[in-house]
Amino acid sequence: MNENFMEQDVRRVRTIADLAELAGVSPGTVSRALAGKTLVNEQTRQRIKALADEHGFRPNQMASRLRTRRTGVIGVVVPLGHERRQHLSDPFFMTMLGHLVDALTENGYDVMLSRVIPDAEDWLDRVVDSGMVDGVLLIGQSNQYDAIERVARRYRPLVAWGVTLPGQVHAAVGTDNLAGGRLAGERLVAHGCRRIAFLGDTSAPEIRARYDGVVAAMAEAGLPDAPLQLSCHLASDIMEQEIAAHIDALLQQGGGEMPVCGIAAASDMIAMTAVRVLADRSIAVPGALAVVGYDDLPLAAQAVPRLTTIRQDIAAGAQAMVDALFARIGGEEAGSVVLAPDLIARDSA
Repeated sequence: MNENFMEQDVRRVRTIADLAELAGVSPGTVSRALAGKTLVNEQTRQRIKALADEHGFRPNQMASRLRTRRTGVIGVVVPLGHERRQHLSDPFFMTMLGHLVDALTENGYDVMLSRVIPDAEDWLDRVVDSGMVDGVLLIGQSNQYDAIERVARRYRPLVAWGVTLPGQVHAAVGTDNLAGGRLAGERLVAHGCRRIAFLGDTSAPEIRARYDGVVAAMAEAGLPDAPLQLSCHLASDIMEQEIAAHIDALLQQGGGEMPVCGIAAASDMIAMTAVRVLADRSIAVPGALAVVGYDDLPLAAQAVPRLTTIRQDIAAGAQAMVDALFARIGGEEAGSVVLAPDLIARDSA
């Protein structure tokens, strides 16, 4: 009899019914106690939780999620409409993703990560209607601004990293890219640059705003020419070849000399790649040509020369995205947030 008692006492509790029998209460009381409901008095709640811990009981998360109609999962989506060859290993994505995942998991959420090549108009509809997530964070708007706007009109727990335009429906968090581009242009003008090239693909709204900021800085300085716009993708496997082709074309145009004396790059990765391409052609930075990046990734301070860049506060931006998403999940209002950019002056300009 003692052996039977000991076997019963140490058995693993696998269901709420098992725990209820052990505690001498109903399964409903156990369920409410483990959920922290105040309908169960504090003493009983603590006793049931202690028994659950003692016997290694873990509530069935799937069943709980079915009851509450919550998945406990946030979708983090990277849409690559304009950059189909770009990878999640891109340092900007990895930096942003790290901050987002930290903030989400610290609040008890799991993460579902998706790299999406938009192949149909309903790509975002498929994500939000999957029943697999409680909300969606978009790392970038790519060239999918209209699709995001359309879905946001019916699906509230959606927040994007990117631009905020007048009358915008979806909540976005991002840097004032126009102001950031202006800072980059002003730095190059102060360096003595009179002819400036802009490296980046302006089909994405963020990058277009950075280009427009450089245009504004040059105009305000009374320079007659707009920056030379040199299209360059963010995908690492083709970026260097494209930049090299642009530099070689400029050298040929200038008879062996660079006809521009400054480069404003759409990202730090473009800027650092440009510095390497220039070094391969014995063009010194900043001696012969100044270069300004955008993002202030950790790599920027380690590059040679150290990169002058426009800082986006990625950590603060990620936290603002998560805060806005949680507010919207809770039924509260949460609008867009525009962060101020900062010039980080280092050696390249």
